[in-house]
Amino acid sequence: MNFEQFMQANEPAIRLGFFLGTFAVVALWEVLAPRRTLLVSKAYRWASNIGLVVLNTVVVRLLFPLAAVGLAAFSAESGWGLLNHFQVPFWIAVPLAVIAMDFVIWLQHVMVHAVPALWRLHRVHHADLDYDLTTGARFHPLEIILSMLIKFATIVVLGPPVVAVVIFEVLLNATSMFNHGNIRMPAALDRALRWVVVTPDMHRVHHSIEDDETNSNFGFCLTWWDRLFGTYREQPRAGHTGMTIGIRDFTDPREVDRLDGMLWLPFKGEIKDYAINRRNYSGEARK
Repeated sequence: MNFEQFMQANEPAIRLGFFLGTFAVVALWEVLAPRRTLLVSKAYRWASNIGLVVLNTVVVRLLFPLAAVGLAAFSAESGWGLLNHFQVPFWIAVPLAVIAMDFVIWLQHVMVHAVPALWRLHRVHHADLDYDLTTGARFHPLEIILSMLIKFATIVVLGPPVVAVVIFEVLLNATSMFNHGNIRMPAALDRALRWVVVTPDMHRVHHSIEDDETNSNFGFCLTWWDRLFGTYREQPRAGHTGMTIGIRDFTDPREVDRLDGMLWLPFKGEIKDYAINRRNYSGEARK
């Protein structure tokens, strides 16, 4: 068994190990050095958010039994994808593929803010009234399915090595929990990390109730894309302890922080705000 086969065979265990390890570290950090005071009971929110994670895991395993690493292995055997077609050296293909897939995730994130129908799905993620590591895994099952289809298309077109897909999956899960953490870190460390990795203070701006702030800082792992395309915002106007988290008009915990409410949320109300392609944001204070 070569290294690629080993990674493919052990991908579930590798991902689970990194998930549990990162979860434990960030959860402890939140207890020792919280950034904000939570508004809703942690037990209430965590039960719903983690319940949604379990539901999404079941849905993905049922609908996509091949999984991303399986498709990457099949693409390599079939010669599919740019990196396989041009026979890019392994040591170049792995980092290149990880960076390219991160860029696709950034584009996908912008898309779910720009298209009103997709924003309906994505607002389940934004409707959390608090902001902690479980927010990073809180997505509607339909958005998870869409994300998997985009990931599969990316793998077929790009042809990333299996190792790159495993690294990307681990990084995506770990950085999502980290940058959604309700954690405080030294300002100098935050500034240094922001040149490469999305920090909690950077991404928290994206969860502001204010339109122009929620339509900024779309990155999950790398910060380069927001800086390059002009969507980077350093700080929220009200500060990290004074800003309001969530979505305007959705402020009832029974509606947005309970599992049944989250599943039904995309089908409620009208999309009147937050679309990134709006020419003007409402209210002088938010311009």
